[in-house]
Amino acid sequence: MTPPSVAAVRDVKEKPLAGGIPARLTLPVIAAPMFLVSGPALVIACCRAGIVGTLPALNQRTSEGFADWLREIRTALSTERERPVFGVNLIVHSTNPRLQQDLKICREYEVPLVITSLGIAPEVVSEVHNYGGLVFHDVVSRRHAEKAAAAGVDGLILVCGGAGGHAGTANPFAFIAETRNFFGGTVVLAGGISTGAHIAAAEVAGADLAYMGTRFIATQESLANPEYKQLVLDSGIQDVIYTPAVSGVPANFLRGSLERSGLLRDGQVQPLDAKSHGIGEGQGNQPQAWKDVWSAGHGVGAITDVPNVSDLVTRMSSEYRSAIHQVERRVAAKEAASV
Repeated sequence: MTPPSVAAVRDVKEKPLAGGIPARLTLPVIAAPMFLVSGPALVIACCRAGIVGTLPALNQRTSEGFADWLREIRTALSTERERPVFGVNLIVHSTNPRLQQDLKICREYEVPLVITSLGIAPEVVSEVHNYGGLVFHDVVSRRHAEKAAAAGVDGLILVCGGAGGHAGTANPFAFIAETRNFFGGTVVLAGGISTGAHIAAAEVAGADLAYMGTRFIATQESLANPEYKQLVLDSGIQDVIYTPAVSGVPANFLRGSLERSGLLRDGQVQPLDAKSHGIGEGQGNQPQAWKDVWSAGHGVGAITDVPNVSDLVTRMSSEYRSAIHQVERRVAAKEAASV
């Protein structure tokens, strides 16, 4: 099967996003799949609010549990007038023994969007295309983006400086421009996006969709515990520390969480044992990455409450429209002045 073409989703008109599934998006936003934070309730709420909800397959400890989650999501969304688009993140890396089984489950439930990370596998892209889905891939550099484009992915998620979790350091304006030079698919921008105005700015800069994670940690439907949500509210850019010490790969973590876990001493982040980087139990009393040491991006400074997803999307939609209208007014004023 030839993979479906991907149209830039910049309004609420029906445009094919995957396998003939219409995307009537309230906002051009993907709620990023966050380890131990994104679950079915968050995905369902996002889809019902008119954005793309996603979750990591590994947020369920077993493939059987993952299948149960997809069944729950499909059932909950089956009554929607338009068939919403949701997505699943698969870790494409030799350390993930569940990849093939979870990919099989994605095929069984025809997951519309598969987000791959930590490695690119052309066979995964082909498998998803065969059932009519799309593959978007996380990238932090041009080299990674070119490899993913060569593998036939439909979209590239540019994880720029200030993104939560594993992030790059690239400037978003420069990264978008370079990517557009060699890639004709969907471009998604990640990094510090927390408001409707930020979403509008991502589009103006040349992205098709905004990728938002941190803002959805502090929502009623997220799996994050109350202390984690409160720390997001209490933190600013200066409280986000970029370090490879916690997970083995450079990532952004909250200062308060590092201090709480005893990993920040004399201004230095103490490295975790490699066995504490993943989903299993930590070593002895050592804190565990993601479970005990919490991540967030630079967008924390704009987050001041913990709303439900529906209210949040409504607010961001208003901010988005206001930002667009403001730009239009400025352009009109400049054009009038030049006459």
